[in-house]
Amino acid sequence: MATEIERKFLLRHDSWREGAQGQRYRQGYLSTDKERVVRVRTVGDTGYLTIKGIARGISRLEFEYPIPLADAESMLESLCLGPIIDKTRYRIPYGEHVFEVDEFHGENTGLIVAEVELGSEDEGFERPDWLGEEVTDDSRYANAALIEHPFSAW
Repeated sequence: MATEIERKFLLRHDSWREGAQGQRYRQGYLSTDKERVVRVRTVGDTGYLTIKGIARGISRLEFEYPIPLADAESMLESLCLGPIIDKTRYRIPYGEHVFEVDEFHGENTGLIVAEVELGSEDEGFERPDWLGEEVTDDSRYANAALIEHPFSAW
């Protein structure tokens, strides 16, 4: 059993971009039920199927499995709720952690958030100066919520 423990933040400025190289992600949702979220994602030439449980604080169960790219693309086009999430993810090492900065495209253009995964809910981490307001508890910033209420409609 896997547990995801992460915190999410807005960004103060763009200095995180210095030297950053991103990778395009496309993802869609087969289920956005609050008890269980089922996501399909493509990254490069690999597809993934991910199941996430209900959040309890900043923790929740998460199971992720690689699947054939053709299967993932087919699910994105024919089975997933729309719109598809399109974003570029940048992995930014800082201190002993890696921040994942997601820059959204399409209907969520203009939204940029950073996440840091932790080993425990009370684990500390160094905060880069570009890290802004924490939005971990604001459900509007969940990727699954962005298909129902895209950033462009806020």
